[in-house]
Amino acid sequence: MNYNSLPISRPTLHSPPRTTFKLTCHVSPKMSLNNNGNSSSSKLSIINNISKLLWGAALPPGLLISTVRTAWTSTWQLMMSQLAPSDPSGGYTRPPSKFRLSRQNPSAAKTTLHLYVGLPCPWAHRTLIVRALKGLEEAVPVSVAAPGLDGSWEFKDMPERVKGRDRDIVNPSRDKVNGCRNLKEVYRLRKGGYNGRATVPMLWDVEEKEVVCNESYDIIEFFNSGLNGLARNPGLDLSPLELKEKIEEWNREIYPNVNNGVYRCGFAQSQEAYDAAVNDLFSTLDKIDDHLGGSRYLCGDRLTLSDVCLFTTLIRFDLVYNVLFKCTKKKLLEFTNLHAYMCDIYQIPKVAATCNFQAIMDGYYQMLFPLNPGSIRPVMPSGCEHEFLSRPHNRQSMSSVSKSVQYVL
Repeated sequence: MNYNSLPISRPTLHSPPRTTFKLTCHVSPKMSLNNNGNSSSSKLSIINNISKLLWGAALPPGLLISTVRTAWTSTWQLMMSQLAPSDPSGGYTRPPSKFRLSRQNPSAAKTTLHLYVGLPCPWAHRTLIVRALKGLEEAVPVSVAAPGLDGSWEFKDMPERVKGRDRDIVNPSRDKVNGCRNLKEVYRLRKGGYNGRATVPMLWDVEEKEVVCNESYDIIEFFNSGLNGLARNPGLDLSPLELKEKIEEWNREIYPNVNNGVYRCGFAQSQEAYDAAVNDLFSTLDKIDDHLGGSRYLCGDRLTLSDVCLFTTLIRFDLVYNVLFKCTKKKLLEFTNLHAYMCDIYQIPKVAATCNFQAIMDGYYQMLFPLNPGSIRPVMPSGCEHEFLSRPHNRQSMSSVSKSVQYVL
């Protein structure tokens, strides 16, 4: 996800196409005008006094309102063109990832890999989940960036409210391997330098000082099968050969309409583009919900990479996308099967620890300035709290194989 560009690295069509944030999961989110200093309060007070002298307690003159609205609309369109590039119809188009894994993947014996992620980014989140499920935490250390006010991914300690004190949760951190202040600096350390968008997730070769990959689906495929010699759970296969075709089929459906679909809604720059995106999104969610009425996971009894990719969007849906991205037709909680399916995956050992809800909310509501100029973060929906997500879901009754057999962690 490129917060420099915006959720944040992008998949391509193996996952199907993919994403960053420009916040990335590939965006230049926040051009913050918020300044809580005394000078800001003084300027606001002066403006208020002048407005009272000009038109008293009445509303501002229509001409002023019209002028300000036109200026804001033009400014918004300019910011959105940088944050989320669009096609001629106003539809959001996600840039492709720059660094892809070649067919000659890094050696399975490689011990100098380091993962860079950002917690708000769903594309980065999928790499954290597969890394945890495969038991690669020691083999592939991680540095966790946070979105900065200028839209870049920064390394810094976060306030206590973001740190998820009640659980062993992944938190923002310093750059543990290069000591850089932000992700741009890390990218520039590679041979020949780099001035493009600095997106997450990004897999880094510590020894070679080189970007190995910043395409999320490439990374999770590699984590699933390319490092079994270093994994503590090598027997777990999230992309078995006999399910490859089904996985690809689901990816072709989920990526454009759900993973990227929520961004097509939130970053639409015309009513027509929004209408098309929201229809694609909810028709696909309805289809998946119906399917899950008779199948524990997308491909039957086994969790696959497709489930991981869908989960990272679903876990953010009521928290962020329903409100901020105008995905308002239904909350995830209103679907018959999708919410319980999400809870099922959330309760798999180690998955909940990858979900830092405070950091996710801050990353969207406080950093995507064009979508939320006041940077006001709403209260967390009760259905998104850890205690609610940890309730019994009873979906194990749909499986013919015990979950404990698959996840020997």
